[in-house]
Amino acid sequence: MVAAAAGLDWLIGDPAQIVHPVVVMGWFIGQTRTLLERVVGDNPIALRLGGGVITLGVVLGSGTVGWTIERLCFAPSPIHALGWSLLLIGLASALAARSLRSSVSAVVKALPTSLGEGDLATARQRLSWIVGRDVCELNEQEILRATAESASENAVDGLFAPLFWMLLGLALWGISPNLPGPLALAWAFKASSTLDSMLGYRTGRLYWMGTAGARLDDLLTWIPCRIVMVTLPLVAQPWSRWTELVRAAEHDGAPDPSPNAGRSEASFAHCAGIRLGGRNRYGANWVDKPILAEHCPSPDRTAITRVLNLNLKLELFWLLGMILIW
Repeated sequence: MVAAAAGLDWLIGDPAQIVHPVVVMGWFIGQTRTLLERVVGDNPIALRLGGGVITLGVVLGSGTVGWTIERLCFAPSPIHALGWSLLLIGLASALAARSLRSSVSAVVKALPTSLGEGDLATARQRLSWIVGRDVCELNEQEILRATAESASENAVDGLFAPLFWMLLGLALWGISPNLPGPLALAWAFKASSTLDSMLGYRTGRLYWMGTAGARLDDLLTWIPCRIVMVTLPLVAQPWSRWTELVRAAEHDGAPDPSPNAGRSEASFAHCAGIRLGGRNRYGANWVDKPILAEHCPSPDRTAITRVLNLNLKLELFWLLGMILIW
């Protein structure tokens, strides 16, 4: 079922006509944030506690909805058929392989070409949909770097971390079908990731309100990120370079303030042979990120394709390993 969900994700992605579970999570987070700010104002302690309550409610609520759908799979016929159908769709919704590839490719396709097609304004606009940095003044090379970094970081957040939690849910089902399974854990993770993307900013009230969600997301992504670090070289370079690439990714990624983002970007940088990192602007602030794979060339359009293809290869590698183990 997990393998079928991965195939469904690649086949249809996230259809615009269907309300996505993450959109529902985001709506609930937005509503509760507005309510919390209206009630407590600028009180740091109350904002931190309220953010913790929002985090607990959204994560447990999303996991409970997933667990409820899983329970339908073990109900009498014909309810169990509905349960398995919803389970397949729910699992596919937690994966973002196709949507990531589409959004990244859209940025590259919008860049100017020798034939006079494309323009930087459109490329910047599309890039702004997938990155948090200021894109208004980025040139073509900076757009390519930001796109490669987004493809590398979001591969873990949007694909391999939820896939890891699905596999852990399968392991729990192997113990007892009454335990939370692949959908419950995957949706709980997606809730945590959505909380981090909406509230995990160190500015204004979010400095306090987003702490719980950001730390939980870091915790839930910690293991999947490091599994990506040790498995990506197996599908990217000769296996004889495995130790070298893993050590290089750890060395370059460790200085990043995020315990996961720097390492995931560093792993893709070394495996794809591209130089990432550097200075980024977030609003009025400039942030110097660690340089990753400094000896490699800056990313070009072909390099972006290599990163996306590495995502596909690694996803197939994980699924094949899952099937062989089961």
